[in-house]
Parts: sequence; C-alpha cells; structure tokens
Amino acid sequence: MLQTTVFFPSSRALPLNINHRIIFSRGRGCGWGRGSVRPNSSTSGSSNTASPWSTKPVFEDGILSVDGNDVLTHVPDNVVVTPLTDSSAFVGATSQTASSRHVFKLGLVRDVRLLSLFRFKLWWMIPRVGNTGSDIPVETQMLLLQAKSAEEATPPNYILFLPVLDGEFRSSLQGNSSNELEFCVESGDPAIVTSQSPKAVFVNCGNHPFDLMKESMNETEMPGMLDCFGWCTWDAFYQGVNPQGIRDGLKRFTVGFTLFQDLRFCAEGGTPAKFLIIDDGWQDTSNEFQIEGEPFVDGSQFGGRLNSIQENNKFRRTTNKEGESETPSSLKDFVSEIKGTFGLKYVYVWHALLGYWGGLLPNALGTKKYNPELRYPVQSPGNLANMRDLAMDCMEKYGVGTIDPAKVYQFYDDLHGYLVSQNVDGVKVDVQNILETISADLGGRVSLTRQFQQALEKSIATHFQDNSIICCMGQNTDSIYHSKRSAITRASDDYYPKNPTTQTLHIAAVAFNSIFLGEVVLPDWDMFYSRHEAAEFHAAARAVGGCGVYVSDKPGHHDFEILKRLVLPDGSILRARFPGRPSRDCLFVDPVTDGKSLLKIWNLNKFNGVLGIFNCQGAGNWPCLEQVVPVEVSAEVSGKVTPADIEYFDEVSGKLWTGDCAVYSFAKGRLSRLPKDKSFDVALRVLQCDVFTVSPIKVYKQNIEFAAIGLLNMYNSGGAVEAVECFSHNSSSEIHIKGRGGGSFGAYSSLKPKACSVNSKDDEEFEFRDEDDNLLKVTVPATTSWKIVLHY
Repeated sequence: MLQTTVFFPSSRALPLNINHRIIFSRGRGCGWGRGSVRPNSSTSGSSNTASPWSTKPVFEDGILSVDGNDVLTHVPDNVVVTPLTDSSAFVGATSQTASSRHVFKLGLVRDVRLLSLFRFKLWWMIPRVGNTGSDIPVETQMLLLQAKSAEEATPPNYILFLPVLDGEFRSSLQGNSSNELEFCVESGDPAIVTSQSPKAVFVNCGNHPFDLMKESMNETEMPGMLDCFGWCTWDAFYQGVNPQGIRDGLKRFTVGFTLFQDLRFCAEGGTPAKFLIIDDGWQDTSNEFQIEGEPFVDGSQFGGRLNSIQENNKFRRTTNKEGESETPSSLKDFVSEIKGTFGLKYVYVWHALLGYWGGLLPNALGTKKYNPELRYPVQSPGNLANMRDLAMDCMEKYGVGTIDPAKVYQFYDDLHGYLVSQNVDGVKVDVQNILETISADLGGRVSLTRQFQQALEKSIATHFQDNSIICCMGQNTDSIYHSKRSAITRASDDYYPKNPTTQTLHIAAVAFNSIFLGEVVLPDWDMFYSRHEAAEFHAAARAVGGCGVYVSDKPGHHDFEILKRLVLPDGSILRARFPGRPSRDCLFVDPVTDGKSLLKIWNLNKFNGVLGIFNCQGAGNWPCLEQVVPVEVSAEVSGKVTPADIEYFDEVSGKLWTGDCAVYSFAKGRLSRLPKDKSFDVALRVLQCDVFTVSPIKVYKQNIEFAAIGLLNMYNSGGAVEAVECFSHNSSSEIHIKGRGGGSFGAYSSLKPKACSVNSKDDEEFEFRDEDDNLLKVTVPATTSWKIVLHY
C-alpha cells in the first residue's frame, strides 16, 4: 500500500478558530495522522482550550455537525477521519478494490450557502455559488460553506473543504444529482493504484472566512517587477512579435529623441514602462502542421515544437544582407539596447513548461540531449465533464514532445542559464497543467508535477534574482500545492480584448479565485488594453487587486488618462498590500448573473483601506452552466457599501481611531464621514465601477481629527501615503505626511490648518472645504517622494 504523504501549501496556511467544535459521525480511523499539515491553531481572539479530539471524538447518526448545525448527513461507513485540532481534520475513505481512480461519497449537502472554485477548463478555475450538493461542479478545488447559526444574533459559521494531495493521488470535489458531496482521487497512471485515501480532503471551520484562508506570504520572495508598470507583447503582436515592433511600442510610451546623449527618453504620458514581457514568438520553433502557402488552420499553432533554447532569426541576425539592419545581432544585443534606451529595469521572456506548446522537437540538434518523447495527452473524466479547450484538443491531436523527467533539470538549467547570459531577468512559464495529461507510465500526475516543479524552481533560484517567475495555465492543485518558491500565478483565463462578454467574468473570476490562490501565491490579474471600452473597469480592478500592473497595448493605442491613475511618473505603481478578494457579503452571491449583486473587492494599504465596487451584471454568462436562467438586469444595480467591508481594518486604524472613517469616492470626487458600522448606497451601470479609499479618522493633539486619503488623482489614492505623524509644541501641532507620486493630495481635517509646507517650502497654497466635507487639498510635485507639514 502506498505511504500517505499530504502536500499542502504551508504549515501556517490555515490559522484556525478553535472556539468551534467539529463533529464527524460514524467515521473510522480517529488517531492522529502522519500528514505534514500542522495548521497554526493560534489566531487573534482564539483561546488555547483543550481539543475534544485529544480525548474522545463523537460519532453519531451519520452526521457531520458544526456547533450544532448539520453540514453533512448520511455520511457513509467507509469515510475515514483523521483529526488535527478541534476545528480541523482530514477526511478520506476506503474501498474494497484498488484502482488508479476512485469516487467516494461524503454525505448529503442541503440548505447551506456554498461557494465552489472549480476548473471549468484544464487550465483555469471559476466560481460557482449554490445551496445544495448538486450545485457543486466536477473538479471543485475549494468549497466554502456558510452554515446557519444556532442563534440569529451570532455570526454564521464557515466550513472550508480543501481537496489536497494524498500520497501520489490528487483529490477534487464534486456533487451529484442526489445532493451528495463526493470526492475523486486519481493518480493519472493506471499502474499507480490504491484502495484507500485517508487524507484526501482537509476540513476546517470557524466564524471568519478569511481567517480560514488567511494569506501566509512571509516565506516567499516577491519579484521586484511587481511594483513597476509593465508592457506585455502578447495582445499587441501575438506570435508576430519582433524587435522593431517592441522598439516602436516602448517608444510610444515615451517622447521622441533627446539631444542629450546621456538623458533617457521622457515619458509621454507620465507612465514609463519599467518591465517588459516578450511573450510567445521569440523562440526557435518549427511546426509541421503549418505549411507555407496553405490556409491557416485554427489551433495548428499549438502543434509547434522547440528546436533549440536559443532565439529565432527575428531576434538574431544570421547574415549581413541589406534590410537586416533592424535585426539585432543577438537577443542579448536587443535586450541590452532596449534597457539602455528606454530605462527598463526588467525584461522577462515567455516559455512553456515543456519548452513550447507542442514540447520539444524529437531528434532536433538543439533538443535531442533531453530525450524528448512524443506523447498524446489524455484528460481525466473530470476535465472532460466540463468545457473543451482548443489548445488541449490540438495537443491531443498533434502530441507533445515530452522532456525525459531525468533530463528536466538539465533542460531548465540550460535554458535559464542561456537567458541570463542574454541579459534576461526572468520568465513567464505557461502551459503548466499539461503534465497531468501525460503522466501515464511516468509515476502519475502528482509525482511528475513534483519532479518538474522542483526542477523549475531550483533553476529559477540558481539563475535569476528575486524569484523572477510568473506561472501560467497552472490552476490544478498538483501545481498549486507544489509551488514552494514560485510567487506569482495567473489567477484567471486570458484577457480577451475582442470578446465583450468576458470582461466582467475576468474580474469576478480573479477576485473569487484569489480567496484560494492568495493563500499560496500572489495572484496575477493578466494584461489589459488601456484603450478599450472596459479599460477603466480593468484598471480599477488592478488598483485594488494588490497585483502587478501591465498592459498589452498595441503601439500608439494608449489611454494615458487611465494609465496615469495607475502609474507614477517614475514607472512605479501604488500596489495594495494583499490579494484583492470579494467582501464577506459577496462570497455566496453571483455578481455576474444574478441581476442584482455588485462585486466588492477589498484591500489594505499601509494607513488605510481600499474598496473597489464593480457592476459585472448583464455583460456575459459563466461557462459550464447546464442552463442559463434569464434574469432581468436593471439599467443600474445598487448595493450597500460600508467600512466594515474591509477585513482586518484594525491593522491600520490604531489606538487613536475615533471609530469613524473618511470615505473618498474616486468616481465622484466626494468625501464623506461615516461610522465604521454604517453604510451608504452605490448605484452603477453595467461595466461601471468606483474605488473608495477608506481612512480611519484619528484624534490628535488640540482635538484635531485627521485622516490622510492620499493622491486623489490615483485609483488607489491611499497607496501613496507612506507615513503620518503628529508633533505638538505647546499650543500648536504639526501633522507630517510622507508619500510618493505627484498630483493632488487629499485628507479629512476637522480644522483648517494655519499653514502648509511641501518639501520644506513654506506657505504653500492649499484648499479647504470646511462647510462641505472637510476635504483638504494640497498640490504635491511629481517627485519620487514628498513631505507635507500641516501647521495647526
């Protein structure tokens, strides 16, 4: 029998609220397990009480209950429970036969509010909400339930189900038409079989949904490019990317030629790109399924294979013929040129996990050392039950040149070593989930993914500084739970600029997926067009997403008004602290298709909170719905907004907080004072949004009530504030505010200052609306940093 080893993102990944008692009924195997998960049982407000599991578990009447609430009923006899703490346990099951794939029943789910994050394609997840087991889709990788409270006045309880990796088996959840919750375990290799999976699903409960999945990022190094504005070549050129096109694109972000050789170009719109991703199209590939002179066959691009680890002839001059003067002599020559000319700090390039979409070309001089073998992917029944994918269909047809697992580190070491020699700073690694489909006879999907992930991350650590990798098309738990060093992962399907029905789905999917992914990595929101009918919608979402910001504009097609609300003159951005996630009251509603709900995404800055409000209704429908029920969508959708929508606000409020907040609407330019538990109405039309900066009003000396908002010209205004201090001198006081960026600084002030200085320059003008909303405005220069002193 296979030894059980449980893979999980972090030993500190799930802080537990141990005031809730979890009771499993009629299970087997109640001893402490050997799994590697040891969740942290100490959270704020928790008490170190003795665990009932340490004495005697309670099993009765085939029921799983939490605080007296039935969550699962009719729990089968073959269900196995391995307790961890009094609020968490592993759940599994046994079978009388051994197989490489099992589907086990866990019990009935009815009359709850639930949120599933499931793979609707091989590569990507989306959310689904519901009330019964039949609402849980196949390939669910996270399930959150809200149980009814025993008393109306008490907060609701939340139960989190996370299917994990049990030995060489990967788990997922699903419901059936009888409202039963099931879990599926599979190895992906007919030779890897088992008759039991005792630790297939991790279950945790508490009264705070975000504590159950609280981010634990301290041990992961974040790449420096995250705090810079960037440009990706994909939607600008697709596979036709070339050096001159990149030069033209970067030049359009900048103003013409300077007469001074030692001066760099100045940003035309004040938004210089500081990092670049050269996407698909730079590599040395061949494609036997695309014949010159014959019509293009959609999908044939996924049959291309890698000839060598070097760049193609677009990026490397092979002759001195006339007309090739614009072709660089090498990739290194080109990267060095654009860094020097345009002031780029980071240049990343794209490659697939197996080199290219179709893998490596067998017997090619540049790849045969890695022993590539042509394999034809086979998808699991779970994936086949959901949405088909063109890339996957074509790879099944054309095959994939698979690197010998024994040679995979050599491949990454050679590739990344070469890229570093070409002055490249990092990589975007795509097509990662392909491994689960080619794992037969290679030890199974979990083992194969582990080998490739370890080799990839070892190579990244060896060759690149500050963990410079963006992972993509890797939203299966095989990849997610084996990401030990990788810091950034794409959190949704692609941004499709030509498809108007996917714009709202993209924003909602990333926000909901971040509940799960934000525990393990920093979710990446993908690129977008700054000149597009949904440009502001996407830009505002990036502002509250806590993510990197990069566009894929075609050269010259920019909206600098939108970009200037995201990007500072030095090319940096005002990135919020955490992954942006839906507010608590949005967790179990559908902000895309229910016709009545707004999507609210919360985050924190150093000294305030930020809340993005989006109307995602009426523009598109989620895929994989058996039937779409028509819902009448009003011209405007209304919702409530409150400071309480922002979780962990006490981290920025401090001891001097009055309990009231200054709330600034970016869209309306309006400041309001609001108690923390009060709300106001917001109404938005389809594809409209607003960003609210929520700053705690604090009482300083001389009874000055003050709250720094930040740069009013930026979507995430509060991200510009770096420090706020008050100094008193007898009968006078000074409030010092430090920040970065330029424009109009705003704050709430109960009193009008006597004077104002900016960067030690006294008697600066300021505006104060004491009879309206107590909004104080000060103009600050577009410098790397600034300091305002307000004299009272």
